[in-house]
Amino acid sequence: MTRFLLATVVAGFIALVHSPVVLAAMPTPEPPNFDATSFLLVDFHSGQELAARDPDMRVEPASITKLMTSYIAFSEIQKGNLSKEEEVTISENAWRTGGSRMFVEVGSAVTVEDLLRGVIIQSGNDASVALAEHIAGSESAFAEWMNSYARDLGMTGSHFVNATGWPDPEHYVTARDIATLATALIREFPDHYSLYSEKVFEYNSIKQYNRNKLLWRDESVDGLKTGHTESAGYCLVSSAERDGMRLMSVVLGTGSENARASASQSLLNYGFRFFDTRRLYEAGEPITTVRPWKGAFDALDLGAERDLYVTVPRGRIGDITVEPDVANQLVAPIQGGTVLGELHVALDGERVTSEPLVALRDVPKGGLWRQLVDEIRLLIAR
Repeated sequence: MTRFLLATVVAGFIALVHSPVVLAAMPTPEPPNFDATSFLLVDFHSGQELAARDPDMRVEPASITKLMTSYIAFSEIQKGNLSKEEEVTISENAWRTGGSRMFVEVGSAVTVEDLLRGVIIQSGNDASVALAEHIAGSESAFAEWMNSYARDLGMTGSHFVNATGWPDPEHYVTARDIATLATALIREFPDHYSLYSEKVFEYNSIKQYNRNKLLWRDESVDGLKTGHTESAGYCLVSSAERDGMRLMSVVLGTGSENARASASQSLLNYGFRFFDTRRLYEAGEPITTVRPWKGAFDALDLGAERDLYVTVPRGRIGDITVEPDVANQLVAPIQGGTVLGELHVALDGERVTSEPLVALRDVPKGGLWRQLVDEIRLLIAR
């Protein structure tokens, strides 16, 4: 790497870590220990995992499934294929669905918005089936949609056969996949996400309360979903934001409502207490500069296509190092957005995260004389 590259990155990084007050480092304790089949704590912005137990174990999700049901509904609304005001006629099949219910009536017309509240707040299986039938024609067809969306999101350890989470040997998820889904819900549908923080919904003169106890216990918690069956145990996916830092907690297979709430709260408190998340670079911000050979310009800025965040133990932000890894001989033409290298972020010599470095502008070929001179220089360099 050239001195020019290092100077560019180091200068920018020094400014970054000295701009806020850097807290003194403190030892990071082990994550909370509690009885659960699987759990995962993830930072929303950086995607880094802060605590985990068997996050890739396949487990029954119960009504955590409804995160995917609502994700697909939001996606259809965003695409213009569905509207919140649209009315859905309730089928007998949806009405007969067992388990937790919204208490919709056969043949009644219910808006998509009300059904979504029935799914998210009341965890209504009848509402979930009604939405599935309306969107895909049948619940079985909707399950195929669920698996297709799961593949697109990279949820490689999950498989769905229904819209409700009703127990089935072929219906399973992993904590890591659910964290991926919850992150996508918040990132892609900010206008709809507030539904997950609503504490109560009344339909058909029946008032039901959100089963996520953390919505009452912790004002920083604003979602997401509970789940329970005898075989799955008590599950909770929660998210909270404090001082601009958002964490996602997935707890699967605890022994009671209180246990899942306490476990989730302990994970969130652990993450906020002992870790810090910082945005290192904004999307499109120059991170390093390279020379494009045979190009019309002498310099080309490289940066990240998205905001780059890092999560480290609290008080250690000033100890991280950043290093770009870029090929020495980049030859024009170069199209803006082309991946030309990678930025490595490390702490104590251990890689924390990496991000592709892309060209921030197009670089057309230079004139014939420029190309000839650079060709000679490249031959000498080799």
